[in-house]
Amino acid sequence: MITYLSNMNHLAHLLLAGDDQALQLGAMLGDHVRGDVSASGFTAAVRCGIRLHRKIDIWTDHNPLISSARALFPVPYRRYAGILLDVYFDHLLSRQWAAHSALSLAAFNSRTLAMLKQHQASLPSGLLQFYRFAKATNVLARYGETAMLQQVFVGISQRFRHVNPLPSALPLLQQHDVRLQQTFAQFWPHLQQTSQHWLAEQMPISAADRHAAPPPRSPMKPGSDR
Repeated sequence: MITYLSNMNHLAHLLLAGDDQALQLGAMLGDHVRGDVSASGFTAAVRCGIRLHRKIDIWTDHNPLISSARALFPVPYRRYAGILLDVYFDHLLSRQWAAHSALSLAAFNSRTLAMLKQHQASLPSGLLQFYRFAKATNVLARYGETAMLQQVFVGISQRFRHVNPLPSALPLLQQHDVRLQQTFAQFWPHLQQTSQHWLAEQMPISAADRHAAPPPRSPMKPGSDR
């Protein structure tokens, strides 16, 4: 079994990036690139996608609805509530996909895999790992499946050097499914609107610069470009 050990909440980030492939690539790079991207080798559109990913993470972390949802988790799960909610919201998004996208989830998955394949030679190691996992499992199309959700939690658990409760978290999430659906239903439209407004402020980007340039191979130094 292929185990992927990095962040797994790509579905929402991809959808919020819209239909532009360069923005989508940046959205996926957001978990794997650190530091100031302004002087990087990325195109303006890819940089915009990276920054959007970071903004979405910040907006999510500071939203009162999300803070209330984190409070649902008892010790020892509360320490990992952010991870659990990120993944479960992708699960809920998958279950309601037809209401959020005109493109089928299977077609969305295929398009994303094709994009990653196009750039696989220069993807950062973490995203290359995800591509291999996604290619083997079609995880982006299967977040709605309980078995896949459990596999994702087990894989993320293995990122940590210490023992953690992530592999046993799914029943707790299912116990709060109705409440989490309500939270997602309130939060998602706000996140969409905020993302669209932010993107509108960053655009326009010239058509020539919207083509996704290969990411640089050298790791970026830690910093803050949020």
